[in-house]
Formats: sequence, structure tokens, C-alpha cells
Amino acid sequence: MRAVRFISFFALLALALNFASAKIEVVEVASPSMKKSIKNVVVTPTYYEQDSDRRYPVVYLLHGHGGNHMSWVHIRQDIEKLASDLGMIIVCPDGANSWYYDSPVNKSIRYETYVTKELIPFVDSKYRTDSRKSMRAVAGLSMGGHGAMWLGVNHQDLFCASGILSGGVDIRPFPKNWNLKDDLGEYEKNPDIWDSHTCVNLVPKIGKDYNIYIDCGTEDFFYKVNLDLHNRLLDKKIPHVYIARPGKHDGAYWNNAIDYQLLYFSKIFSKNSKGE
Repeated sequence: MRAVRFISFFALLALALNFASAKIEVVEVASPSMKKSIKNVVVTPTYYEQDSDRRYPVVYLLHGHGGNHMSWVHIRQDIEKLASDLGMIIVCPDGANSWYYDSPVNKSIRYETYVTKELIPFVDSKYRTDSRKSMRAVAGLSMGGHGAMWLGVNHQDLFCASGILSGGVDIRPFPKNWNLKDDLGEYEKNPDIWDSHTCVNLVPKIGKDYNIYIDCGTEDFFYKVNLDLHNRLLDKKIPHVYIARPGKHDGAYWNNAIDYQLLYFSKIFSKNSKGE
């Protein structure tokens, strides 16, 4: 009798855990441009199935170099609660170590095309999204912070906001790091390519209604390039949020900071949904 109860308890526990994680899905999306399938985490609010008439804003949340589609799930194990509390869908694509651009020297690297032309249409077709650009944002940490600005500013027809968290927003001070030369060529031989693929040089392209949020720790090795981006935005009188506080380039900082970025997006979505 005790053995039966013991088995039943763990069966119920397994069901409960499965239910708790049921709103965090791993989906594979075909990428014709790269001739492969790519894994993505899709997080929907806990009430997504019950509230069948509601459509949701979407935040595309990007990982850093060396990470994958599961990185943000590990950083914030309550990511489903964040999605539920703020009423949004969160999508975390696997960007490999791509920096989220289409490589000008390696034609097999097409992650900008993947996110903007392959992943977004898939998500909008399979989930109840509010597919207006005013209800879609992109954010990320480190390499993903670069990606958030690169994708967002270059595709302001798709996104209304970029969240940059410890972002590698100027890659030129780091020509030997993170295999950047594999996809851009060596810096010394290709300075024009590096200049055109670094985010701080996108500032003149930012539209007056586009939203930028920057957050970087003062002990982070990317602190100076984020401060430079902030100053460039100030010089051009481009409204934005800039936060610099004690912290390093690590999970503890990102675990805390992502709450504020998602809340920032939530307020923008709320405003946009009312047509303000």
C-alpha cells in the first residue's frame, strides 16, 4: 500500500511539474536562408489557453556569445511568471555565435534574415500575437545586446523598441575576440565592414519614435562602449533610457536587470495599444 502511495505521489508531482513548464516550449523553425532548422524557446502567459480571444505583444530576447535558446530560461527560471505578469509572449531564438547579422564574408550566416523574415512570420502565424510593429520589441544581453540594436534599428518597420543589456554595441575595440573575424574578416584588412557592422554607428538611423533602453554595469568590460552610445544619443538629442550601476558581466546582473527592461516594454505596449 505504501509503495502504491509512493508511486502515486511522484506521478502527481511529475504531472504538476509538466503543467508548470507547459507554457515554455522549444520549437524548431525552418530557415530556408541557412538551409537548416533552428531551435527557439517560446514562453506564453499561464492564461494563454484560457483567454483565447486575446492577442499579445512579443519580445524577442537574445542570448550572448556561447549561449543558446535556453540561456534566458536558465538565467531567469521564473521567465514564465514574467511573461504572465506583464502579459506578453517571449521568444528566445538560438543565434549561435552570429552577432545576429548576415555575415558579409560567410554566406552561411544569415541570422538577421532568420529573425526578421523567417522567425517573426512563424511566430505570428502559430501564436496569437499582436503583429503590429508597435507591439513588438527586441532585447538581449552582451552579443544579444548588439543584436537587439542591430535588428531593431535596421528594421524599424518590425520593432518599436530595443533593449540593450551589457551590450557589445561597439565591436571594434575587440578585434581578436569572440571569433568576430570569422564573419567580418580581419579588422585590419576590413575596417569598412567593421565600421558598418558596429551598433554605435547606427545612431543616425534611429527614428524619432523609436525606443532605446541601455543598461550596463560599471565593472563590465562593455561599460565604456555603452557609455559612448549613451553620449552619442545625447549629442543627437535622441530620447532613451540609460542605466549604469555597480555590476559585472554576469548572470546575477542580467537576472535583476531583465525585470526593468521587460517592464519598460510593457509600458510602451500599453501606451501603443491605446493609440497614445
